[in-house]
Amino acid sequence: MLYIINGHIMTMNKENYNCGTIVIDNEKIVKIGENISISPKEEDIVIDATNLWVMPGLIDAHCHIGITEEKKGIEGDDCNEESTPITPYLRAIDAINPLDPAFHNALQSGITSVMTGPGSANIVGGQSAYIKTHGRNIDDMIVKAPAAMKISFGENTKNLYRSKDKAPNTRMAIASMLREEICRAMNYKNKKEKAIESGENFEEEFKLEPWLPVLEGKIPLKAHVHRCDDIQTAIRIAKEFNLNMTLDHCTEGHIIADEITKSGFDVIVGPDLASRNKLECKNADFKTSGVLAKKGVRVAIATDHPVSLIQYLPICAGLAAKKGLGIEEGLKAITINPAIICGVDNRVGSLECGKDADIAIFTGNPMEVFTDSVYTIVDGVVAYKAE
Repeated sequence: MLYIINGHIMTMNKENYNCGTIVIDNEKIVKIGENISISPKEEDIVIDATNLWVMPGLIDAHCHIGITEEKKGIEGDDCNEESTPITPYLRAIDAINPLDPAFHNALQSGITSVMTGPGSANIVGGQSAYIKTHGRNIDDMIVKAPAAMKISFGENTKNLYRSKDKAPNTRMAIASMLREEICRAMNYKNKKEKAIESGENFEEEFKLEPWLPVLEGKIPLKAHVHRCDDIQTAIRIAKEFNLNMTLDHCTEGHIIADEITKSGFDVIVGPDLASRNKLECKNADFKTSGVLAKKGVRVAIATDHPVSLIQYLPICAGLAAKKGLGIEEGLKAITINPAIICGVDNRVGSLECGKDADIAIFTGNPMEVFTDSVYTIVDGVVAYKAE
């Protein structure tokens, strides 16, 4: 058993506690509240959180941790398969290295889980995975895999394949090739369903099977979009095929906030703590999250690690809070909102009985630069403790 006592508990649910207790057993939260009596045994761990903030473990909803490794150069960069523009069959779990030093940086900052996956070189990059940040075996760290299908619009894909003298060279080609791939996947799904219904033999196609969770609404498209026109094209295609989608980066989202609100899609904003090194990022601003949130859009904040380093996730949320998002929405943007957006809020994102015991303990508000992380707990295990 693990007990956290006397803490200022921010549940990110409905009720907070000024001097609360959390009881953890078998990786789960079993009790939370005030005036909870405890009788710890000798082997139990008791953490006195007096004058400390106790929160759900922080979440980065869009990064490439473990895939684009730090300090490894090309040998540790498995983020993009640049040989062909349509690769839905690639799986993030086959590239994630849990020994990437960035995992330790994440734990030091109170980040307990992330969505990580392929980059944006391809129109269809492959399958992202939602994982915990503590562990040595990726199979034990998985919360949900596949968790999303990466698709990309704009400069990255255009520039890469123009240099190879092959399609796509234009935004029109990106959109048409994506539509063609989705149509192919839908036809495959229909044929498979008819074969199963009639009892006929059906030979599965490895390269099309990964589309089935997307077409069945089990996982979303994860759309790399910066410019207004790319955001609107992504929305148009998702609506055409009735698919779920998240709008990732959404750099110019504040310019077309009404259109995004009308779409009903969730947004993952970032990285704003980075240089505007591409034309499509020229309007990047920390105000984007606040503008969208005030329109009723569910917003998460992400680092796109290593574009912005993962340990600066709470600082990015603080800067967004300063530019209009506000403190409460800023904290939600790195806890419960990304959990809902990534489809894992049944396990993480808030402190509730029955949820995973992923907990971060800070000296104060984690969005403030002088705040220190004191403990990071993942699945009920102390994964980081400040010296």
